[in-house]
Amino acid sequence: MTPELERALQSCASEPIHLSGAIQPHGYLISCRLPDWSIHHVSANIEALTGAAPEDMLRHSLREFITGDVIQTIAETVGFADPGAPAQRAAVANIGPMATLCEVSVHAIDGLVHIEIEPQQRGAGDRSPTVVAQAMIARVAAGSEDEGAFRQRVVEQVRLLTGYDRVMVYRFRHDDSGEVVAEARDEDMPSYLGLRYPASDIPAQARRLYLHNRIRVIPDARYAPVPVLPDRSAGGQPLDLSQMSLRSVSPVHLEYLANMGVAASMSISIVAGGRLWGLIACHHREVRHVPPGVRAAADLFGLFVSMRVAAREQQEATRLEDEARAVRDALALRLSRAASGRAALQDELELVRRTVPSDGVALLRDGQWRTAGRTPPSACIAGVQAWLAQATGAGAPVATARAADWSTQDGSTDGIAGVLALPLDPVRGEWLLFFRCEEVEDVRWAGPPDEPFVIDKDGTRIGPRKSFAAWNETVRGASEPWNDAALRMAARLQLVLRDHFRDPGATGRVVEELRARRGHLDVHEHRSRLQQMSELLESLVHVSPVETVALAERISQLEEDLQRLVMASGHARDPLATAE
Repeated sequence: MTPELERALQSCASEPIHLSGAIQPHGYLISCRLPDWSIHHVSANIEALTGAAPEDMLRHSLREFITGDVIQTIAETVGFADPGAPAQRAAVANIGPMATLCEVSVHAIDGLVHIEIEPQQRGAGDRSPTVVAQAMIARVAAGSEDEGAFRQRVVEQVRLLTGYDRVMVYRFRHDDSGEVVAEARDEDMPSYLGLRYPASDIPAQARRLYLHNRIRVIPDARYAPVPVLPDRSAGGQPLDLSQMSLRSVSPVHLEYLANMGVAASMSISIVAGGRLWGLIACHHREVRHVPPGVRAAADLFGLFVSMRVAAREQQEATRLEDEARAVRDALALRLSRAASGRAALQDELELVRRTVPSDGVALLRDGQWRTAGRTPPSACIAGVQAWLAQATGAGAPVATARAADWSTQDGSTDGIAGVLALPLDPVRGEWLLFFRCEEVEDVRWAGPPDEPFVIDKDGTRIGPRKSFAAWNETVRGASEPWNDAALRMAARLQLVLRDHFRDPGATGRVVEELRARRGHLDVHEHRSRLQQMSELLESLVHVSPVETVALAERISQLEEDLQRLVMASGHARDPLATAE
């Protein structure tokens, strides 16, 4: 990487896009402080809506410009929301001397109530967002269980709803690069299906904002930003616009869209397990205004897609963990019956290999290893030991997916790349090593991945690349990464094995420690499931009061069920009791 490119990447990654100090021109902003509703910030275009200039509104009460019934609805919406929560739709109301029909959304943060107002065409909100979303969900849920077919139905439904020229499912990979895994488009639009994009295309701070704003719209990518007046808080800090749907986006992003020939865009976040799994990305060649009601339906549909993705991932993780648990229990029983569990382990490597998703396993002892499955040649032992000497941390498992981290430059790894190492007795040099084969990929990048920017000679100006033509590259030397589920399985196996690598006189104490730690891991998993469910449900802001009551009752029942499950995990008979 050249110094100019490194500086450009750092500049892009550190851009404070949430502090843009401006909004897009298709709406208006009024920010107030309670309880007197005194106005502290307005968008510079506010006079077109209220008939009052910004300087005539600042430090005055909102009641002078908006009717009491609208303010009451806004107050009720704020009262039901947590500070810092995403903006919620509050009302559809006539505002200003021209009685402009507007969609009003609101959120509270840092002691301010931010009111976003967007004019709405009459008749644009006739269809109930909930009813529309339910129909879309029914269509995609009725198909096969195949994930590829599901994603294809998702993009087709979103395109049918919104009318964009191109709709894609864009999935983030483990290294934060992205790949288009489904696409529905106008036949005159170029296809991006299967193309991969470097992580710098959507930098870290942008990915964080997608978690805050589940749906983002740019009706006209050639817009001139509208300043927020003043653009700083009373304490002199830049105004945080993270939660605002109207927030003006980075100029680099607008230039990026222009280089793609995109005049309008929309994105819907897909969130699974509290992380940004991907986006439903929409592009249009002309300016396109999507009514708030349609966006609300798309938002609800996006929540369903997120729930479906999270459920599938949880289902798969549970299946793998159940299989690994059964193997661990069998392994523990065999080792407990052996005269020496330490000696017996080397004869059980084929069973050990099934406790963590891998292609092979090796027991490293005294500079030699016993193996099962696919493993590197013994010539690689020195390189693995050197890597372990650098990577070891407090007796915890260590892992890498890259062969370059542990193989010598001129040594052959026999197609192995990933290593996950469990320290059994690091002092005596005893390790259990899991291996994964490299994944040889023929990657189709959207332009050269090492040229994400156009950089001036002095390296000070950055701009997005202008070419998105497919650029092919063969990638070697890396395996499927060791995800959190694999690391948890490895940690549980380590607890089982540790008993057989200690003083036999401490068996009782060790078993109690294993039970306590296993119970802790079980409780952590149950709590994570409840947290994921809460994250998905807390955003259902469009349901009716009757549905809200039903949801509350269901959530309470689920909480009680989980609580009983957590309590049971602390008292259930542990399979490791066979060691007693």
